[in-house]
Amino acid sequence: MQIATILDFLESKAPLALQESYDNCGLLLGQREWEARAALLCLDCTPAVVDEAIARECNLIISHHPLIFKGLSSITGKSDVEKAVIQAIRHDIAVYAIHTNLDNVAQGVNAALGACLGLENLEILAPMANKLKKLVTYVPEGHLDTVSQALFAAGAGAIGKYDQCGFTQAGMGSFRARDGASPYVGQLGIKHLEPEQRLEVVVEAHMEQKVVDALLQGHPYEEVAYDLVPLSNVHKCIGSGMVGTLARPMSYDQFAKHLKKSLDIKALRASPSHSLPIHKVAICGGSGVFLMPQAKRLGAQAFVTADAKYHDFFETGPTLSLFDIGHYESERFTIQLLHSWLSEKFPTFAGLITELNTNPVNYL
Repeated sequence: MQIATILDFLESKAPLALQESYDNCGLLLGQREWEARAALLCLDCTPAVVDEAIARECNLIISHHPLIFKGLSSITGKSDVEKAVIQAIRHDIAVYAIHTNLDNVAQGVNAALGACLGLENLEILAPMANKLKKLVTYVPEGHLDTVSQALFAAGAGAIGKYDQCGFTQAGMGSFRARDGASPYVGQLGIKHLEPEQRLEVVVEAHMEQKVVDALLQGHPYEEVAYDLVPLSNVHKCIGSGMVGTLARPMSYDQFAKHLKKSLDIKALRASPSHSLPIHKVAICGGSGVFLMPQAKRLGAQAFVTADAKYHDFFETGPTLSLFDIGHYESERFTIQLLHSWLSEKFPTFAGLITELNTNPVNYL
């Protein structure tokens, strides 16, 4: 099996188009055409992790955080990043990063964190806008089902928990075939009227080309008329953070103990308690304090994230408590998530979980 097969699967789950503009996801070292022997799954690709991959005969490292994040002006081994790059290249090890694109999908990093906390009814905390388009086309009667099914099979027509969503309206199309044309109906040089159905479907922006290709292949006309209209609607299944509810409300102290036990952490930082019971909980793996206004707006009583600054704890207000559980601690369940995906899709392929704790923070 080629490395490309594994990466195509991961990108079907977390498309690269969903990464943030500052990020550097995807294949960073190696070639997609290489044969995949085994993959090592980790949060951070450090020199020690590369050594582990070598020892465990893995020629692919799948890391949450990108090994190469900022531009490298030289590769001489003066930093851990450069050392890891040199070692990976020397041993023909491909390195792949699945970072903010995995953060921004509903089944990704935050879903894994929410499952560990036992949260129910999880939804995206800050859904993204401008990630949807509307495809409009015109189909002759008798071909509507064929064309619409082709579009649905390519991924069009998915809205939240529903798929195969579309709208049709009857109308009359007109055209005149000129010299050199090979019309599906009508005659050269004569204006033709054809009963048609206007078909509208929603398309995720990153799937645009795939859907258009399916339209052109499935449509009977030689020249297919269609429009792609950008939509400002938010995409409820794509965005930052998540929010859910506890099975039963907890006090501030109870919730703090629940965090430590569920996430197996020794310490956390938290803003002062408030009198409200904690029932609705907002979460964001990694650095997510920028989402605190959304957590407040949706009525969360607790916001669990990492990398909060001193003054952030003053901004919680009277109804929200901020819990900083640590960056590594908030994302480490991502490794098990990737392992479960790969094990289910490729049951005979070795997707190995790193045995190293790459957390650079010690609690003394």
